[in-house]
Amino acid sequence: MPRRILVSFLTLLIAIPAVAADWPRFRGPDGSGTSAEKGLPVTWGPKTNVKWKTDLAGPGASSPIFIGDRIFLTCWTGYKVPGKPAGQESDLRRHLISLDRKTGKQLWIKEVSAKLPELNVSRDGDGYASNTPTADAERVYCFFGKTGVFAFDYTGKQLWQADVGSKVSDWGSAASPFLYGDLLIVNASMESESVVALDKNTGVEKWRAKGIKEAWNTPMVVKTKDGKDELVVPAARKVYGFDPSTGNALWNCNTDIGWYMVPSLVAHDGIAYCLGGRSGVVGLAVRTGGKGDVTETHRLWTTKKGSNVTSPVFHDGHVYWMNDASGTAFCAKADTGDIVYEERIPRPSGVYASSLLADGKIYYVGRDGRTFVVAARPKFELLATNDLSDRSNFDASPVAIDGRLFIRSGKSLFCLEK
Repeated sequence: MPRRILVSFLTLLIAIPAVAADWPRFRGPDGSGTSAEKGLPVTWGPKTNVKWKTDLAGPGASSPIFIGDRIFLTCWTGYKVPGKPAGQESDLRRHLISLDRKTGKQLWIKEVSAKLPELNVSRDGDGYASNTPTADAERVYCFFGKTGVFAFDYTGKQLWQADVGSKVSDWGSAASPFLYGDLLIVNASMESESVVALDKNTGVEKWRAKGIKEAWNTPMVVKTKDGKDELVVPAARKVYGFDPSTGNALWNCNTDIGWYMVPSLVAHDGIAYCLGGRSGVVGLAVRTGGKGDVTETHRLWTTKKGSNVTSPVFHDGHVYWMNDASGTAFCAKADTGDIVYEERIPRPSGVYASSLLADGKIYYVGRDGRTFVVAARPKFELLATNDLSDRSNFDASPVAIDGRLFIRSGKSLFCLEK
């Protein structure tokens, strides 16, 4: 290579900044709750292995997302904030917050007024800021229930707003939006009993799949054994498969679960693993790629061990999760559903956050601020119990990115580093 061309090439390489991996949506790039990060902390406390802590404007159960040099997350203020006077419904505000990814410093905060009348949540502000945002290189997308879906640029300027339904629920809204090509897919089960796909550039509705009842979860695009993409949506008594490009119905499967579906699914090798409900059958595995009613042909197993809130992870032929109420950690064989272990964590306080698999470990964040670190193998081993309690609820799902672990409470975002 001539010297002049070599120098120009090296100059170009220096000019291009190193691009870190991103975590641009709920439960990571593919929605599986799995991170490739290594060297994460196993133990921590309020003054141990805390790189930084950023106080937030208000509480929320949404998780932070990481893209480029930014962190984005949502919260709410003004109405039914735990520990404060209830206030008036008209005072309710949602907020999108932009933080510096390295330092946690707040760069800006955007306020969104509620579309009244709003939901009258039954406890602790469930649903006011439970939907994790998603982002691409140009925009950040937020879902605030009946108030709508919003797109912002990186300066906080609102670009568009779309309505996906006006119904409300006592438990609020929780499903997180995600991108599929040029589509923003939103589970609006609570707002209109629909899954809605919007044009990410304009907010214009592209398709709508109706009849999605009592589904608080975030759907997932699963690749079938034939290499085709299917949008899988667990709902009351059914799991549905759709073409994510058109919204056309492909298949449905009976769950035998007599309750609503809150946990988000995980998938591996074309098989979707779903949890939900409080009693009776509370979990199942269904093979994607079918047509019509596939209950007899594609449902592989059901189980009476599950969770009503927390989402599972898949690892090396096993599915792992923690029961939201009892604090019991489970490991099941993915091919049969047989329980490998069932171990109750000492003094559980309830778990709403979805599980995180990273660095050969599973992180379960309890509502009281304690995180239980369990070995990711089919023999139970509790590696550590770590406490960050700050007199608020820890309901957001943890994130592992940049060699760090991020945990969000009702008051702060913690950055943990070895």
